[in-house]
Amino acid sequence: MGNLHLPRSVLRTAQAPYQRLRSKIRYPRGFPTNAAKAIPSTSPEPSQPHTERWFTSGPAIVAAIAILKLALQLHAAPHYGIFRDEMYYLACGQHLGWGYVDHPPGMPFIAWLVSHTLGTSLIALRLLPALAGAALVWLSGTMARQMGGGRTAQALAALAVLVAPIYMLLQHWFTMNAFEPLLWMVCAWCVLRYVESGDARWWLWVGVLCGIGLEMKYSVVLFAAGLIVGLALTPHRRVLASKWFWLGCLAAFLIFLPHLVWLIHHHFPFLEYEQNVRMTSRDVRRAPLAFLLDQANILNPVSALLGVGGLVWLFTRAGAPYRILAWTFLVVLGALMVTQGKNYYVAPVYPMIFAAGAVAFTQWIRSAWLRGAYTALLAASGILLAPLAMPLLRPETFLRYEHAIHISTPKAENQRTGPLPQIFADEFGWEDMVRKTAAVYWSLPPTERARTAIFANSWGEAAAVDYFGPKYGLPRAISAHNSYWLWGPRDTDGSTVIVLGSDGSGDREHFQSVIDSGQKTDNPWSREDEHFTIWLCRGLHWDLRAVWPKIKHWG
Repeated sequence: MGNLHLPRSVLRTAQAPYQRLRSKIRYPRGFPTNAAKAIPSTSPEPSQPHTERWFTSGPAIVAAIAILKLALQLHAAPHYGIFRDEMYYLACGQHLGWGYVDHPPGMPFIAWLVSHTLGTSLIALRLLPALAGAALVWLSGTMARQMGGGRTAQALAALAVLVAPIYMLLQHWFTMNAFEPLLWMVCAWCVLRYVESGDARWWLWVGVLCGIGLEMKYSVVLFAAGLIVGLALTPHRRVLASKWFWLGCLAAFLIFLPHLVWLIHHHFPFLEYEQNVRMTSRDVRRAPLAFLLDQANILNPVSALLGVGGLVWLFTRAGAPYRILAWTFLVVLGALMVTQGKNYYVAPVYPMIFAAGAVAFTQWIRSAWLRGAYTALLAASGILLAPLAMPLLRPETFLRYEHAIHISTPKAENQRTGPLPQIFADEFGWEDMVRKTAAVYWSLPPTERARTAIFANSWGEAAAVDYFGPKYGLPRAISAHNSYWLWGPRDTDGSTVIVLGSDGSGDREHFQSVIDSGQKTDNPWSREDEHFTIWLCRGLHWDLRAVWPKIKHWG
């Protein structure tokens, strides 16, 4: 049977009641009101076959960039040596508790877990930070997708994180700073899920994650404060009256409570520690403009442009649903500028701004040529800057490379670092120091050696003895510096002490006999303040156990 063709007058008569009814209906915003779109045509066009394969989709490209990030971090992991902070967290992991002088208990617990499962080799320690970095790349692309970004936006968001030197650096080490950006961005992802669904239950998960974050590093308080400001300044403020928001606050408090009890019991040692650090001017403090320039340097200036675009886009009509993220970012950045925090303290909040910037870029830039040029520039800048943030080159080659490109890593601390920047210098010289300490220790008569203590003036030196010491048959070190002071003198009376890192003030003059052991730490690539004579001291004027409370050094 052939197709039935009706006269147009008959069709218009049949459609008239529908048109009158349609004119009286109030459609929701965004609902297709065009009749041709709302009702299928009587002669539909054949559908086009879906030709995009998964491996060319946005999630697949993001996954490939995340795998590249993982491979890059693992490639750099065994180069140079162990970092000062990594050894300290391992030492803290041998003294598990609900608190420490200079950080919460989360990282020592992870250190204990890793050391009892994967071991303490460089690859074992740096595997989890590398995985956290890959997850951060993946999450950045996912957040771009949640904000409406297509394949290009997702890839750009992931690539911006990959090529940012600060993430290459932070996720090279086994420290809390490797996991902090991921925790913050999982919180941001939950916020985006709330924006998508309107389901306030997502704020319970935000609270749980903030509680975990507090057990890792106190700075998550700034992120939480930013979220609250963002809620108050946007239509999402209604969630502040939701039971789920307050249950999230309760969850965060309960997770943090054991550490809070510890802090109260120990009179908040972190506050004393922070005050001492400020008095010594150890940390580099920047004026607002210099602080912002530091941000561009540690992020990669090309990535930073994407972040600026993302911040602007979040204040446009297109980005309005996600504006809570913009206010969160501004609160974190503003608070750290005012308090003159370290330049990298802002780093955890940037991936969500990169995601917004990637969406803005694809909305504003339609030219395929310009998109490709920016992506190529982003990748090229990452290749250029990677050796400045990761130990990819031999020290001699690194110095030549740094000189050739006339770019140096911004300093976060005022230290006498020697030829290498602190981020690399702090990976050299530790085993050499312990080996020379062992030479002094084993030169003593057995009876004296049995009562000899190794006293380090810095927690870094003490942690190195604890990390490398078993290889050389050394006892654990003692120190009055930071959390080591909490662990006491280990029943040492002070009759014989090997002293590391002495500057001649407050340690050697209290002994009856002080002898230059003939051993000196002088690794050419280590920090200059780690070049010192190892002293053999005998006959402390007091029992070390009795005077230990008076020699506390926090800072």
